Amino acid sequence: MSPRPRRDQQLTDLPVRILSAAWEQIAQAGAAALSLRAVARQLGITAPAIYNYYPDRDALVTALIVDAFHSFGDALQAAVDGLPAVQHARRLYALGMAYRQWAITYPERYQLIFGTPIAGYVAPQEITMPAAARALAILSETLANAHAAGLLKPMPTGSISPDLQAMFQVWAQARGEAPSEVLYLTLVIWAQVHGLAVLEIGGQFPPFISDPGALYERTLEMLVNQVLEVEA
Repeated sequence: MSPRPRRDQQLTDLPVRILSAAWEQIAQAGAAALSLRAVARQLGITAPAIYNYYPDRDALVTALIVDAFHSFGDALQAAVDGLPAVQHARRLYALGMAYRQWAITYPERYQLIFGTPIAGYVAPQEITMPAAARALAILSETLANAHAAGLLKPMPTGSISPDLQAMFQVWAQARGEAPSEVLYLTLVIWAQVHGLAVLEIGGQFPPFISDPGALYERTLEMLVNQVLEVEA
């Protein structure tokens, strides 16, 4: 039997333990049922001990969202870290595969950051957006590098409308300059893999799709081939 952690160690680890217990509660009962008092009971501590870190449920939800986005971004970054910078198609494919793997490994976290919002909760963008933007920036940077190498295929749909250009300009001013084609493809690719991930973790595919992973991989291959030239 492991010795019980010292009180000072328990206090030092308490923020991490609170988040871990909250994730367990969400997995068991859903995000809408999240309760600070229930988390305190699970940890064997008093509710005021949690309030020192998270004054209310919304503060805890915000911390969970940031925690999930950091985990998500770490997984995506790890997928490309070991790949040569010049292998753009391979890096884009690896990102897509890591996206699905994280989503199906942590469905509660994925649904919390991308799914149905909790009633009455409004995420403070000044806290959540920096963490959220990181994951999208990894995809955008991958496409931007391919564009710089001359390997991004021209879009077959013609020029981007002035309205869309204006939206991308706002994005570029906030997150760093990037060609409109890159920003457009970033959103389109994300929307497609996100849609497949949501259908899979929600169990919404028709019954004959017995292997959603095979469908996802084929779609990802198609996306990579559509946007990137074959590398020499």
